[in-house]
Amino acid sequence: MTDYLKIEENFTYAEAGEGPAIIVLHGLMGTLSNFEGTFEHFSKNGYNVLIPELPLYSLPLLKTNVKNLAGFLKDFMEHKKLDSAILLGNSLGGHIALYFTKNYQEKVTALVLTGSSGLYEKAMGDSFPKRGSYEYIEEKTKGVFYDPAIGTKEMVDDVFKIVNDRSSVIRTLAIAKSAIRHNMSADLPEMKIPTCLIWGKQDTVTPPEVADDFHKLLPNSNLFWIDKCGHAAMMERPEQFNSILDKWLKDRGL
Repeated sequence: MTDYLKIEENFTYAEAGEGPAIIVLHGLMGTLSNFEGTFEHFSKNGYNVLIPELPLYSLPLLKTNVKNLAGFLKDFMEHKKLDSAILLGNSLGGHIALYFTKNYQEKVTALVLTGSSGLYEKAMGDSFPKRGSYEYIEEKTKGVFYDPAIGTKEMVDDVFKIVNDRSSVIRTLAIAKSAIRHNMSADLPEMKIPTCLIWGKQDTVTPPEVADDFHKLLPNSNLFWIDKCGHAAMMERPEQFNSILDKWLKDRGL
């Protein structure tokens, strides 16, 4: 994916393909590479796929929240001269997409949420007293997936680095608290745009009942389950994830 990386003004992002825009939003501990399979598939099948690097650890502390991350997305779309886009978000990325949609529904062609936050946030604070323990971070990172082997050493190392940096930890906690404050339950019934929910049946971070609640509250949503799959379906079951999303988009002429 590094071959597609671009740095322009305040934005670092991957981009490939031509067609309707899909903007992919990664999670709190996520990276652009989490969506490598999705990026490759859709950029080769009629879409312009863009994955911006979210400024999770570079915004001023007082601006490190869901609201300002949605503002970053607005700035990114203006930078790319995009009037509208399909938003695809995992975990915190889904929450940012929802908050953006709340304020700029006319700029969102469709929503795709997988393991999204916005309704249910697991407390994150218990992770940090033990942040010096590599084994603890390894257990937590691998626990995000149904198959622990998906949590590679490189991934564990990246998370370990984040939680052992004081500045990153403070911002991680600020974002976690912001996510709790910005619960979207009252806003979802007003979001009329087509929404695709793709959920791992064994997601322990945003459990299956969260997907059911999203489906009930979003008036124009479809819910798809992927078995033997945890919190990051696009990483753990990329072929199945892409197949579901591809068909859903085509069925709606998107």
